[in-house]
Order: sequence, then structure tokens, then C-alpha cells
Amino acid sequence: MGGPDSIKAVREFLYNLFSDRDIIKLGPPFMQKPLAYMIAKKRAPKSSIYYEKIGGKSPITEITKNQADALKTRLDLSGIDAICKVGMRYFHPRTPDVVRELKKKGIDKILGLSLYPHYSSATSGTTLTDFRNACKKNNVEYMEIDRFPDNELYIDSLLETLDEGLNLLNHDRKTFVKDDKSVLLYSAHNLPKYMIENKDPYLEEINKTINSLEKKTGIKGILCFQSKSGPVEWLSPTTEEKLTELSGSNIKNILILPVSFVSDHVETLYEIDIAYKSKMKDAGINLVRTPSLNTNTKFIETLFYLVKEKLEVSGWLK
Repeated sequence: MGGPDSIKAVREFLYNLFSDRDIIKLGPPFMQKPLAYMIAKKRAPKSSIYYEKIGGKSPITEITKNQADALKTRLDLSGIDAICKVGMRYFHPRTPDVVRELKKKGIDKILGLSLYPHYSSATSGTTLTDFRNACKKNNVEYMEIDRFPDNELYIDSLLETLDEGLNLLNHDRKTFVKDDKSVLLYSAHNLPKYMIENKDPYLEEINKTINSLEKKTGIKGILCFQSKSGPVEWLSPTTEEKLTELSGSNIKNILILPVSFVSDHVETLYEIDIAYKSKMKDAGINLVRTPSLNTNTKFIETLFYLVKEKLEVSGWLK
């Protein structure tokens, strides 16, 4: 999705986000942008405070560029000569601009790699539509990788971050399973409930990831959802609701694994690390988050093999 690169850019980012009916439908179509403008104007001051607490901007663009650079290095090592560029949906660098610049440089084939592990029309869908339209407009041949919820390398990268989180709690997998005062929460980005009712595969694919991970760990966790906005019904329980419930129990340790996020941003750095952690501290509970994937070596290897496999079957590699 991208993220604001300064406090001043927060309102623009929110407007771009809420203007997209694939994210959330705000009244009839002709009211989408006016309502998006009003929501962005109202939410920007509060959201700006969150971004101020994590450095005055979203780190997602820088992290994603680092992921692209790491992927480029891995492709180079394998002998695959490819340019790796970042395109964002709702903030700079915007995907249409990136595709246009690549075309100017003589690039005539582009593989779009979605960094959403789980497909949803509200995330991967609108992002890839944006990508396809840009490629068609610039007469560029394109392919895409639209999801990887149970890719084995991806699961292994999550497993590594889970073990790091357990270590922060002075646990390993065996001792955590036996500890009835500790719980694992999988926190996924929320989605309007009507999308799941309309057969959006997001929830099913989140569960694929969790099931694949739990087969390796033996640890049963609880799925919850964070980040919702707008006057529609969202998936539940929310992460905040689940934490409130746990604060009234005998739980002493909570480990949160942000299962649908592949890089740090405001949801991990502010919502979990600051807001939720503070709330649990007040309740006498130690909350720890697993490290985000970011440029985790196994995650970059995941992206490399996804790209390599796609290029090999495409005939683009000669």
C-alpha cells in the first residue's frame, strides 16, 4: 500500500487509500472521493501522532527498497540479470510512475511480485489491477506472482521469527506449549466482513499459513485482526478485543506474530509495540512481538525462488 514519507503527507496518503472502493465502499460510487476527503481530513491529526511516535514517517518504503535490493543481489548471484524496483499503491513511488520510467529505459517485460502473502481483492487485487493497467498503457509484457500463503520457504521464514520471539520470552517451542500462562496471537490486517462473505480468499489463505506453521511448531495460536476503519462490519475478534479479554485472565506472557505483514510499519511499530504493549503492561502482562520479516534471509530466499520459478516457466529466461 505504501505509507507517508513525512507527517505532512499523512493526509494525502489517507485520501489515496480511502478513495479506492476496492479497499472500502463509502456510500454510492459518486460519494467515494468526497467522503474519502472528509475521512482523511478527520483522521490525519490522530494518525500523524502515531507516525510521530515511530520516527515521523512510515518506514515501509525504505524497507521495501531494501527488500528489492536484497532480492536483486540474490538474483545476481544466480546469474539472473533483472532490475528490481518498488511500486506502491497509495503513495510514492506509485506503480504507474515506476512502470512508465522502466519503459523509458527500454524495459519491455515486467514481473509484478505482490508482497501480500495472502490474496485479497482489497490488497493484492487492487494493487495488481493498478500494475496491469500501467503495463498495458505502456505496452509492456507482464506476468505476476499474486500470493504465497503456504510456500515452504515463507513458512520457514515465519518459523525463524517465531523462534526469535520465543527466545525473547526465554522459551523454546516445547516449553511454550507446556506454559499455560503464555499465549500466541496471530495478528492479521483486518478486512470488511462482506468481502469474505463474497468469497474473498483472504481468511482462507491466512488459515493456510497458520496451519502450515503450526504443523512445524506444535503451538496452537489465536487469530485476531488489527486496523479497521469506516462504517462497515469487520472481521473479529480484533487484536485489541482479544488483548482486553486476556488481560482479565491469568495469562502472564503474550507473543504476537503479525502473520499478514512482511515489513514493519505503523501497525507493528505503533499499534503493537507501543499501544498494545503499554496496555498489557498496565494489566501486568508481558507482551512481545516477533521480529518482522523485513530483509530476513529466508524471506528474501522465498522471494528469490518465487521469481526464479516464474521466470523459468515463462520462457523469459534464455
